Amino acid sequence: MNLPLQTLLAFFTLTSCFALATSNVSVAEERPNVLLILVDDLKPALGCYGDTHAKTPNIDALASRGMRFDMAYCNQAVCAPSRFTLMLGSHSTSTGLYGLGSQLRQIIPEAVTMPQHFAKHGGYRTESLGKIFHIGHGNHGDPESFSVPHFKEKVIEYLEPESTAGGQLTREEAYFTNQMLGQIKSLPRGAAYESPEADDEDYADGRVAAETKKRLQAAKQRRQTEGTPFFIAAGFARPHLPFSAPQKYWDLYDPASLPMPEHEALPIDAPQVAGKRGGEISNYKPVPTQPNAEFDDDLKRNLIHGYYASVSYVDAQIGKVISELDRLELSDNTIVVLWGDHGFHLGDLGIWTKHTNYEQANRIPILITAPGVTQPGTSTKQLTESVDLFPTLSELAGLPAPMGPQPNDGVSLVPVLKDPSSRVREHAYHAFPKRKLGRAIRTERYRLVQWQTIDGDDAPVFELYDYQTDPLETKNLAEDHPEVLQRLSKILAKYPAPAARNR
Repeated sequence: MNLPLQTLLAFFTLTSCFALATSNVSVAEERPNVLLILVDDLKPALGCYGDTHAKTPNIDALASRGMRFDMAYCNQAVCAPSRFTLMLGSHSTSTGLYGLGSQLRQIIPEAVTMPQHFAKHGGYRTESLGKIFHIGHGNHGDPESFSVPHFKEKVIEYLEPESTAGGQLTREEAYFTNQMLGQIKSLPRGAAYESPEADDEDYADGRVAAETKKRLQAAKQRRQTEGTPFFIAAGFARPHLPFSAPQKYWDLYDPASLPMPEHEALPIDAPQVAGKRGGEISNYKPVPTQPNAEFDDDLKRNLIHGYYASVSYVDAQIGKVISELDRLELSDNTIVVLWGDHGFHLGDLGIWTKHTNYEQANRIPILITAPGVTQPGTSTKQLTESVDLFPTLSELAGLPAPMGPQPNDGVSLVPVLKDPSSRVREHAYHAFPKRKLGRAIRTERYRLVQWQTIDGDDAPVFELYDYQTDPLETKNLAEDHPEVLQRLSKILAKYPAPAARNR
């Protein structure tokens, strides 16, 4: 039978398209799943990082499955910009997204975020729960990044009426729910901590864990019937202030045994712009409202106790999620990443919370378990940045490297995951904007910070710290080690000029 040419062409086109579609489905079926666990304000106050005070058995067990990054750093120590750097693979100094209220789609309308990249190039169903992008301070997150609507939960949450002056809207609640943003100072301060007799799901992180378990169950069913891999981002709020956690987690600790700050003065000879007093923590009672007020020892101890209790609470929720992953027999084909968005000062240098360029605000935990790639119980001193996770996960999933249109500032850590002694970068870079912009280079031994206006029309001032001889950052050594200052300044000079600040 002789078929017309147009019929033959149509037949071959149809069969080619079917073959391509079948091929794409089979490739998607082979791709690993991704479970991305984000934890707010979590520094390496974890047993797996050598903190002997921390009660974190579940995160410690997760670390034992794969690789722990011992010298990982965020790219900016504040929630919204740090999460942008993770999801875009771009430094804040490359995008201009420096602020809590920065609007991603106004500044980079066509940005392709990590979950969008996975959906477009890997056929992933992408989902988000809890705190992923920052919502609050005028920011509404990025719904475009995910396949389905975001499962939103609270960041600021209280159960006890006395924590909110009898149920009133507090300052930080208003910030995080985009209410009365122009009238914050007229609102009462909420409590810095509370410890009621409560169930885990009475607070947001417990509900996020419960919903994540349900999403994993549905994802397994979907993978079995449709072959669709999942990219699930689960975000936990604690240990972000307020330190609201059930009493049983506070009871894990003897407050008298917890570590108090060793050095509470700002570094000698540091520029004034680099320091911090007051700030975010002043929006909580009973913290003094005066910027330079002294905290008494009871307040310090309660805050430190609250931080550790909150870490143990979130550890338990993460444990529930990982246990469900195991129960569903998904662990052998799921990449699991735990990431803290930035560190946290607990009175060191006299500073509380974050928003600095110092070590405690910028060093973060990163744990990666990649079946068939990572070896159990490994660790590395590879200097690592948040922006590195986008290209790393893309390569692990067999996807093309991130292509923008936003700048691509990360490097893939896959060689390090295969061999902890491999090196893919010699330093980490981070920045923080105040009256001037502080841009920093962190090597294994030193940190250089250069403070200068964003347009660079003033003379820079420098900080230099040697973590081998002065791990507590007691003195700025910029004038004492000109050769180190010069060497690290040359590295910093290779970076592009910082982008203008955008809200």
